[in-house]
Amino acid sequence: MINNHPIGLFDSGVGGTSIWREIHRLLPNEDCIYLADSKNAPYGQKSKDEIIYLSAKNTEFLLNRNCKLIVVACNTATTNAIKELRERYKVPFIGIEPAIKPAATHSQTQTIGILATQGTLNSELFHKNVERFTQTKIIEQIGHGLVPLIERGEINSTEMSELLNTYLQPMIAQNIDYLVLGCSHYPYLIPQIQKILPKHIQIIDSGEAVARQTRNILKEKVGFRNLEQSSLQIFYTNSNPNVLSDILNNEYEVQKIDF
Repeated sequence: MINNHPIGLFDSGVGGTSIWREIHRLLPNEDCIYLADSKNAPYGQKSKDEIIYLSAKNTEFLLNRNCKLIVVACNTATTNAIKELRERYKVPFIGIEPAIKPAATHSQTQTIGILATQGTLNSELFHKNVERFTQTKIIEQIGHGLVPLIERGEINSTEMSELLNTYLQPMIAQNIDYLVLGCSHYPYLIPQIQKILPKHIQIIDSGEAVARQTRNILKEKVGFRNLEQSSLQIFYTNSNPNVLSDILNNEYEVQKIDF
């Protein structure tokens, strides 16, 4: 099946580019359009109704650009809004959720940590997933302040190091052997996190699994791009374009939009 329309992705900012990277690595021939709603970041502090409204607005932006599939590259938007998006729009949606299952399944200490936003940890979908793993102790930690620092380009700041230490040391003390990153922004913090965690603690995020699911949906329902010219990777932001450019290592043009 051939479908030359682009894949659309949105997030509450620049963090979802961690998901885009995995998709682009697995599907380099596919055109992608990425929308960073940084003006409204972080979603984790907003009400469910606000998150649904912003997610629908982002979806319509991407559908107006003929996207064939929408990746909700935001844990908070997935856990709070993807059900409503699927009911409202005909296009397939792929969401991201904290990778609790592989961590709980492989944990030797039966204790794992989850670092996520308040919106994700408080969501009904997250609680349903957690309830499946009654044999595992799951330590939940809200990453207050992490997303705003990333959105300001302060990944390697002293403040970031101090916050991460505050959040991770109690998990280490409780003998976790897996840390699940429950926000698409957080993979950009892995080098910082690795400086704090003992080497035996493994870090898991959802990017690779989302990329595989995207490939599956293209194969089964939507269709792959079949053009010989190289793919287009288009990035939009409604905030400071320099932050998104820096996250992308200045390899792609970023378009500032009033959105």
